[in-house]
Amino acid sequence: MLRCFLLGVLAIAGNAEDLPQGRIIDEVKCAARPAQSYALYVPSNYSPKRPWNLILAFDPRANGRAPVVQFQAAAEKYGYIVAGSKNSRNGPPDVSLNAAQAMLDDINSRFTIDPKRMYLAGQSGGARFAMDLAMGTGKFAAVIASSVGFPHEPQRSLPFPVFATAGTEDFNNLEMRTFDRLVTTPHRVVIFEGGHTWLPSDLAVEAVEWLEIQAMKNGQRPRDEALVTKIFDIRKAQANSQIDDHSTFLALTALATDFAGLRDVTEFKTRAEALEHKKDVQEALRKDLAQEQLEERMTGELRGFAYGMQDPSHHGEYLEKLRTRLLDLSKQANAPDNSSDRQMARRVISGAIADNAGGRDPELQKLIQEIRPARPR
Repeated sequence: MLRCFLLGVLAIAGNAEDLPQGRIIDEVKCAARPAQSYALYVPSNYSPKRPWNLILAFDPRANGRAPVVQFQAAAEKYGYIVAGSKNSRNGPPDVSLNAAQAMLDDINSRFTIDPKRMYLAGQSGGARFAMDLAMGTGKFAAVIASSVGFPHEPQRSLPFPVFATAGTEDFNNLEMRTFDRLVTTPHRVVIFEGGHTWLPSDLAVEAVEWLEIQAMKNGQRPRDEALVTKIFDIRKAQANSQIDDHSTFLALTALATDFAGLRDVTEFKTRAEALEHKKDVQEALRKDLAQEQLEERMTGELRGFAYGMQDPSHHGEYLEKLRTRLLDLSKQANAPDNSSDRQMARRVISGAIADNAGGRDPELQKLIQEIRPARPR
């Protein structure tokens, strides 16, 4: 079905009806397929006289308004139309494919879209779908992926740039950090304070700025020296405001990578290389890797206990092992200080809850309710 996707995408907008500009429209029904709909934001200065950039967004629960809200400020600032499907959701892929095709066809019939500047965004299962769609069609310039990095199996090379995010308490945080370390093609991963959710609005602005830089590097838009300078200065200020050598090293490395070819980044590469050899940075990098390995082992152990409970002859034994481990983690997850250990405990517990949601074992469901972490403080 992917091969059939996007037929007719270059059709010239002609039958556009008047839709409000500069505010979120909760629901636009697709003219040719009214069972399909989407939330929409059109910049206040939209004109059909020139092509506009487009972000198609996919929420795992078909909450199309959620991503449009998060991208509204970025869309207004940088001239993007944003649409969030109200049909695409976790489940059979054909549902999301049909929703994406209907939404794209409808938008192209109403607005003047630049076919070289179409982007996908998704959160959780919606990000997995967005990555799949971008890989299967080759029609999208980049993907903004929240809470999911790989389309399925980890891979080192992707045919499009990816701006990825995860919350500090996101149960897919480990996947995103693995993505950052493994992928060698253009990408950026940003971790924010929060859980398994869409990127915040201020980070959405940063994501769109990163898309603009990538578009200039890839020849998808003319080079704009004033815009490059503006974004470059923002990123320099971010790097210089970090509170420790480890964070500064990461910020300088990302800055040098992102702006190579657009600015002389020799100074920042040199500073990053010097920091990388410092004892405290080496120790922080080792600690990061050790914590990732521990988190992976803990997650695997919990899954093993839950799987063992499926054997009636060992149900009680594995339930008790699971209970003991989760209660220990629950104490850690509700510690007063927002430490990296507390964040990891919350991620592991949230992952266990997600893994076992909807299960039929009443004792397991009762245990999940007992260990559910308090809201972040």
